[in-house]
Amino acid sequence: MDADYGVARELSDLQQLRTLYKPQLPPCLQVSLPLSRSLSLSLSLSLSIYDPRFAAFTIGTEVRVEFGDATTAADPSGAHTIKKSFPHTYGQRLAHFLRATAKVADAQIITDQPAVRVGVVFCGRQSPGGHNVIWGLYEALKVHNPKSVLLGFLGGSEGLFAKKTLEISDEILATYKNQGGYDLLGRTKDQIRTTEQVNAALNACTALKLDALVIIGGVTSNTDAAQLAETFAERNCSTKVVGIPVTLNGDLKNHFVETNVGFDTICKVNSQLISNVCTDALSAEKYYYFIRLMGRKASQVALECTLQSHPNMVILAEEVDASKLTLSDITKQLCDAVQARAEQDKYHGVVLLPEGLIESIPEVYSLLQEIHGLLRKGVSADNISGQLSPWASALFEFLPPFIKNQLLLHPESDDSAQLSQIETEKLLAHLVEKEMNKRLEEGTYKGKKFNAICHFFGYQARGSLPSKFDCDYAYVLGHIGYHIIAAGLNGYMATVNNLKNPVNKWRCGAAPITAMMTVRRYGQPALYPATVDLRGKAYDLLRQNAAKFLMDDVYRNPGPLQFEGPGADAKPVTLCVEDQDYMGRIKELQEYLEKVRAIVKPGCSQDIVKAALSAMASVTDILSVMTSPSSS
Repeated sequence: MDADYGVARELSDLQQLRTLYKPQLPPCLQVSLPLSRSLSLSLSLSLSIYDPRFAAFTIGTEVRVEFGDATTAADPSGAHTIKKSFPHTYGQRLAHFLRATAKVADAQIITDQPAVRVGVVFCGRQSPGGHNVIWGLYEALKVHNPKSVLLGFLGGSEGLFAKKTLEISDEILATYKNQGGYDLLGRTKDQIRTTEQVNAALNACTALKLDALVIIGGVTSNTDAAQLAETFAERNCSTKVVGIPVTLNGDLKNHFVETNVGFDTICKVNSQLISNVCTDALSAEKYYYFIRLMGRKASQVALECTLQSHPNMVILAEEVDASKLTLSDITKQLCDAVQARAEQDKYHGVVLLPEGLIESIPEVYSLLQEIHGLLRKGVSADNISGQLSPWASALFEFLPPFIKNQLLLHPESDDSAQLSQIETEKLLAHLVEKEMNKRLEEGTYKGKKFNAICHFFGYQARGSLPSKFDCDYAYVLGHIGYHIIAAGLNGYMATVNNLKNPVNKWRCGAAPITAMMTVRRYGQPALYPATVDLRGKAYDLLRQNAAKFLMDDVYRNPGPLQFEGPGADAKPVTLCVEDQDYMGRIKELQEYLEKVRAIVKPGCSQDIVKAALSAMASVTDILSVMTSPSSS
């Protein structure tokens, strides 16, 4: 193994205290063992060895799973394309994991738990809580069979291709439990997409005799996981592929996934920083702070931080995109806000901006498309300005030099701009200052000179100690990963529903990744970032408070991460206000259908049959219209 990976770390007193925290498990994942079995298991785990004397005591633990109906695509218009691209993994059934006391007639009880070899790899950008996924997965493997082996791939996907592994043990995990970062295993550029990469992954899994490969990551990584699962099934590779939703951007959201590991921590840490800046602005009363936040193309982080810290303004990329706001429109909106506050003798404020905002501005996006097209053709950055179309050239020349250089950077692998490197906050601060000076000269603004200070809160939160919620959530997802493997499922993502409630109310399951896909760019099925829903309850809450936030300085400081006491159990506002229990509703619907089946039996009265037919015909007509391609 590489010397830098998996080594014990020097921990602060707080870090050491956090390693002692044991996350909770929902009842459906808990394993009840007699005292002799529990003792033997704890001895085996604490020694990080397998002793055959203890095997008989732990083999035989149960995994209880209930399979629901076959899944389909969320967008009916793309269902045929997804099915054609994923013939082996499309349409698989939902899985719900059950507690031992659950009375479900057709539940599958898995008692045969042979030793398995599982690989795990970090993909995508580091997100607080990732280490707890590995901890949960490791512990579940050992609880159900101490002979099972968990191999971590060193250096992300490149380590997977090169078969560079570290066998996970309790000793190795000791200083990484409840800790931030991905430094236990590391990560690279993390792509498993090309034919060469997929073949390398298949060869590694075959050579290492893996029963399963667990991929920890976000939208792109789980899209790759789905393709890998399909390819493995097509080539009769016995390795099952499992996805775990971990991404700081919070954009891997859909019917099945309520939020992602890391999002809560990122937003809490950023909200404290923002709140500190708000307090500074209110104290000095002479600066406007422009703060750019991570989140890629979605503004989930910016929305959540706004609802937690109450800055004066936030400009969401989704709002700009929906209203087709130009750079001039945004500048005017900001200047009008500055002028309105000046009329109340307020010359300070805090403005949040998502990093994806720059690509949502129509004319800037078109300019970026031209630049990227020329870069792909091999035109050097120094020569691009002379080959732009007239309108693009005019915009390019209008922009300040620092933004010009940043727009000329080579695009990411998904053809998007290097958003973390484009200082949108400085661009808007520059344009607002220019416009406010113009208004001052023209006499339309009579207040004090506008002063701006800019920040990018990008990397400060990524390595944070994870919040209590993220510690629990990640650990639970790791356990679910094992349950998916024990059930023999391939191409599934671990899911937890009812997250806004206490852990003992969480519902654990798994959904096929193909059921989360849509068909957009280039006609290829994929998971796409979930943008802020402008019709959702979280956005509505923002709009209800926007005027108060702008003018009244109702800044709110949630403080640093809390592990005990007030705030320790706080969860994302956006998670709590939305009513997201999709899996619960599906289950409730199934129960209603079963009740109808139980009531309408051969021999029942004509009136019952007629009432059922009338109701079902009406429901069917409505659903047919809603699911037709034209209505979607």
